[in-house]
Amino acid sequence: MSLLSIPVATLGTPRIGPRRELKLALESYWAGKSDETQLLEAAAALRAANWARQKSLGVTVIPSNDFSLYDHVLDTSVMVGAIPEIYGWSAGPVSLKTYFAMARGVQRDDHDANCGHAEHSAAAQEMTKWFDTNYHYIVPEYHKDQTFTLSSRKPIEEYEEAKNLGYQTRPVLVGPVTFLKLGKSADPAFDTLLLLDRLLPVYVDVLRELTLRGAEWVQLDEPCLVLDLDAATRDALRRTYTYLAKKVPDVKIMLATYFGTIGDNLEAALTLPVAGLHIDLVRAPEQLDVIVADARRDLVISLGVVDGRNVWRSNLPAVLDRLEPAIARLGKDRVQIAPSCSLLHVPIDLELETDLDLDVKSWLAFSVQKIGELATLGRVLAKGWEEAADVLEASEAAAVARETSPNVHNANVAKRMAAIDGSMRRRHSPFARRAEVQRARFRLPTFPTTTIGSFPQTLEVRNARAAHSRGTMSDAQYEQFLKEETARAVRWQEDIGLDVLVHGEFERNDMVQYFGERLSGFAFTKHGWVQSYGSRYVRPPILFGDVSRPTPMAMEWWRFAQSLTKKPLKAMLTGPVTILNWSFVRDDIPRSEACHQIALAIRDEVIDLERSGAMMIQIDEAALREGLPLRKSQWKTYLGWAVDSFRICSAGVADETQIHTHMCYSEFNDIIDAIAAMDADVISIETSRSKMQLLDAFKSYKYPNEIGPGVYDIHSPRVPDAAEMKNLIALARQRLSDAQLWINPDCGLKTRRWEEVRPALTNMVAAARELRAAS
Repeated sequence: MSLLSIPVATLGTPRIGPRRELKLALESYWAGKSDETQLLEAAAALRAANWARQKSLGVTVIPSNDFSLYDHVLDTSVMVGAIPEIYGWSAGPVSLKTYFAMARGVQRDDHDANCGHAEHSAAAQEMTKWFDTNYHYIVPEYHKDQTFTLSSRKPIEEYEEAKNLGYQTRPVLVGPVTFLKLGKSADPAFDTLLLLDRLLPVYVDVLRELTLRGAEWVQLDEPCLVLDLDAATRDALRRTYTYLAKKVPDVKIMLATYFGTIGDNLEAALTLPVAGLHIDLVRAPEQLDVIVADARRDLVISLGVVDGRNVWRSNLPAVLDRLEPAIARLGKDRVQIAPSCSLLHVPIDLELETDLDLDVKSWLAFSVQKIGELATLGRVLAKGWEEAADVLEASEAAAVARETSPNVHNANVAKRMAAIDGSMRRRHSPFARRAEVQRARFRLPTFPTTTIGSFPQTLEVRNARAAHSRGTMSDAQYEQFLKEETARAVRWQEDIGLDVLVHGEFERNDMVQYFGERLSGFAFTKHGWVQSYGSRYVRPPILFGDVSRPTPMAMEWWRFAQSLTKKPLKAMLTGPVTILNWSFVRDDIPRSEACHQIALAIRDEVIDLERSGAMMIQIDEAALREGLPLRKSQWKTYLGWAVDSFRICSAGVADETQIHTHMCYSEFNDIIDAIAAMDADVISIETSRSKMQLLDAFKSYKYPNEIGPGVYDIHSPRVPDAAEMKNLIALARQRLSDAQLWINPDCGLKTRRWEEVRPALTNMVAAARELRAAS
């Protein structure tokens, strides 16, 4: 078969726009500054630009329905009518108010006729991480009497939208089995897969409509295939795709897996009656040979050969050396070239970065550049290396330059790594002894109140940071501004009666970036935004070389803030595992080695803070669980070096110094041993959306240390009253002793407004006081 190129697919692309246009449109709509029509017009413009960009770069299999106003799993819940009763929807089209209420919650009196909340507020649905990424999805909610109905035609409408613009697309849907497995029920014993037979007819309706409108292929994402699956789930996959093949025989399904190896699920995957299978050859290159050998002869294989999770430029000649033998065996007519997963997880365009070190920039590729790499591979695989000889030579030269660069390797860091010993990993005394010393030192009341660290980054704070960055605000002016903001925050915390204060982190742009900018081995972008959830975007640092701490990072701001109050004020640091997991990490050394380097740098900071008088030091490990491998067989290794890294950075202090840590959305049952092994004096966790269910792991484990379960959801603009928080604390008291409990929000308050934060924290303090009075 003669081909101009091997087909190039992208699986999905960033939604946010090169200049964060989606964020601006969403936040304008939420603030009431624009209407629904304007929001939808902005979204349509972004979709059109995405399709045009891909077409111009050489993509031949362009996705549709990979765009979302908030989250693609939430879109799927809305598509099938899995909308909890609390949001007031009963039938018919789902309004944007209902959609955003599910994502963000709704405050009393924020309602319309299509989203019944006239009598009450409604909390947002639970949110958690999408597999082992830093992208958050809205967790579907099911019950045993759940019914499903086609309630949103978004996949069909966006396919037709693209077709009207001249683009033949491959619509993308979350696969039925993955969708059910990602959900939860109020009854933890309920098996969500029991709903499969009710759900599948809705998927049939969607596939039939797409086929009628001209769709030849549809991509169904089943990343659950890279997890440890039981026989029942494998059978659910078999039943699902047999049913779809029977009911909609005219559509070709590309079954997409990613984030790891299919492994022991491969036999089940290869027997499914689908037309194509996408495999991740970045995370799991070892699966190529067995799939080539065992796949049936009519199965199209989509080869995920460019990293959709990281920003490093591909060594194209090396990729070609791996691919050519496999493609020779498969045949070019059975192959597509793609990224390992959707490009949702990387920034849009490297060319926007005009300030990056040129050497570092030459080693990188963002979404646009990765699509260019795929197009090159497609042409070369079809027509030979001479088709792009210059591009291939430049790609290999960049790989060699990175490997040999003196900016990457530091002999002093290697020497410190070799000197790590057991004494650096242990506190002086066990927790029971430390707790006695700390209680005598701090004399805190029962249910001590605190926050997780950050306070609102207001428009004034952001404008001042931007002015300082542009040079229109001097260093002295900027420092004075930050001191005034910090002083106001400290005074206000004292006024409302918080027991343990924080300085507010107004000087920090981001909890990882701030420290990365003060460590060697990191580079930073100006436009390298990726979506975390909704309109919350982050610019992950790029960890390209060995890490060390040239100078103290947080000490001066802690000293200043502590000088303003006699109450204990926590020094706030980000932990090594979180810095690692929330960065684009170098791929030339093991992640464990990079994490230990960061741990040594944070250890230096912790020791300096204690010497300066810090009595409480919080080392956030918000991302510890999200780095957990998807296969349980690999957990022990990861948790071993992750916990080790935390202990290296935290264990060098005296017994009377209280070490806090914080963790974001986590299912703790499976990692409770590791959490205990971290040996933090106080851990704060996000529990409000789960109604304290996440504390069950700590109860059954008989966790001895102290815990601050979040009592209000900071990812929503809702302001819970004191009674609601007291109810949550009551649930916590059923699981843990009063002596263990701290009272705090779910997470930092950086993304919230003061208008929400002030009443919410005031209510939180009132709830704690009422509980003390009643005890």
